[in-house]
Amino acid sequence: MLVLLHLFALLLLVLLGFYVFVANPRSRAHQTFAAFIAFLALWTTKDLVFWNFQQEGFDHGWWAAASFIISLLMQFALVVFAWVFPENSRTPRRKAAVLFAPALVFIPSALFGFLWKYIDFSNGSFTIALTPIAYAFVGYVYFLFFYGAAILFRKYRLYRGSQQGQQTGAILWGLIITGILKTIANIALPFFGQFELLSYSSIFVLPGVLIYAYAISNFKLFSLQSALDQFRLFPLTYKIAISIAVVAIVSFTIFQVPIAWWSFRDGMTTDAWRKYLVFSVISALVPNLLLLLLVVRTISRPVQRITLAAIDVIKGSYGTEVDLRKSNDEIGILADSFNQMSRKMASDIEQLRNMNEQLMRTDRLAAMGTLAAGVAHEINNPLASISSLIQMIRTQQATNGEQREQLDLIASQIQRISRVTKDLTDFARVRPAARTAVEVSDVISSALRLAQFDATFQELKVEVEIEPELPNILADADQLQQVFLNLVLNARDAMPGGGEIRINAVQSGSSVRIGVSDSGSGLDELSVRKAFDPFYTTKPAGKGTGLGLAVCYGIITAHNGTIDVENNPGGGAMFTVTIPALTEK
Repeated sequence: MLVLLHLFALLLLVLLGFYVFVANPRSRAHQTFAAFIAFLALWTTKDLVFWNFQQEGFDHGWWAAASFIISLLMQFALVVFAWVFPENSRTPRRKAAVLFAPALVFIPSALFGFLWKYIDFSNGSFTIALTPIAYAFVGYVYFLFFYGAAILFRKYRLYRGSQQGQQTGAILWGLIITGILKTIANIALPFFGQFELLSYSSIFVLPGVLIYAYAISNFKLFSLQSALDQFRLFPLTYKIAISIAVVAIVSFTIFQVPIAWWSFRDGMTTDAWRKYLVFSVISALVPNLLLLLLVVRTISRPVQRITLAAIDVIKGSYGTEVDLRKSNDEIGILADSFNQMSRKMASDIEQLRNMNEQLMRTDRLAAMGTLAAGVAHEINNPLASISSLIQMIRTQQATNGEQREQLDLIASQIQRISRVTKDLTDFARVRPAARTAVEVSDVISSALRLAQFDATFQELKVEVEIEPELPNILADADQLQQVFLNLVLNARDAMPGGGEIRINAVQSGSSVRIGVSDSGSGLDELSVRKAFDPFYTTKPAGKGTGLGLAVCYGIITAHNGTIDVENNPGGGAMFTVTIPALTEK
């Protein structure tokens, strides 16, 4: 029965220490608690061996020395914990060096047996006679215990009424319970020659340790919510530890027990030991291979995939994602965070690229506008003089029919040049927008009404879809009419053999989006990229100057909107205009 209690206590201590440490391994309080649990586990192991497997006639001094030294180390851990909890502050090294200095005398005294005159354990009866230095040792241990408790009590008064105060108060109760039980079992009763409870001293400390762990874990140790949180985020350390423990227990049951029975069934001879050692080594390969496979599948392979994906991103493959099975451990969170980061990076870079193209396009438009204004001014003056001379020559009676025909040809070319210079002037001098609340349907209707005067446009099929209760926009109706008229006429030019124009307007968030699409042949990649550049046109020579879409771009950007072009999946091109909706105040 005693051995089962010791085994249970040892297992519980290991689980508690592991759980609290892994919960926050960077916390000094959690680190110190783990150290305290490690010393207490050594104490329990010592008692397990001594009280259950110790043989009579054997030197029992090792148990007494271990008891003294481990009890001292546990008090050191308690004092350090009192220093660092709950602020997670640093250990005062100079104070610690002075306070722990007596250990330089007491620990060697315990190792060399100076703390007892004799110790005996025979016929189930335990006796020990201590020296004066042992009483000094015990006094020093209790001094450390009360010193640590006093620090915690002072912090309890400082943080009373807060979460930290509740934690400190619970830890104080744990110390009180542990101190009383340990004092009764290890000091009070042995002083009167009663050693019956000495073998249970490692069991008596468990209530205090449970309270200790419960408090340091923010009172979440036994809560259902804490269990659910651990299920949602199950640390990789837990998985590996549980897997190793399961593999060890199963391999021991399947391999070691049968091998031990087969090897020693005829006695513990040299040949039996040889068989046991050889086949134990062979059987150990199986669980080791399983553990290796576990590490590779759980850690190495996912980390390798994340590394390769990171290298791809470094090489410029933004948006690369890690294809891993979803898991609720750190690697699963890392992979999911990497995928989100990669997608966000690709989106941000694409957005920066678009912004850079818009800035470059705006700079080009400004430069071209200045140039266009100068060119138009320099050309218009000579053209006006030439046009006046032609009119004068026409009025003279001496001109014959052939000369008049030549003059008409010259006049038509002058008109053509005038149209170009007018486009240049319009491009360079976009008048300030007179913005009012505008209904998108009215602007589209007026643009289509003007386009209907073109005979070719009348042959096209036009479909208009405008979302009901579409919000108004703050805009210059005449300028927007110019934009949409230009877009529908461009669509007409893209379908010389006839076709269909579709116009739709919908609300998109806080903006209004208008799409103008045609069923023509569409645009190539270069034309999509350079559609709004000044003087770029896909029309034949003499049919366009390449300034219409540039003017549209300038008008829409002046309205804090955007204009884009793309090819329709079913054929043709689609221009999309997005303008902020008018906010009702």
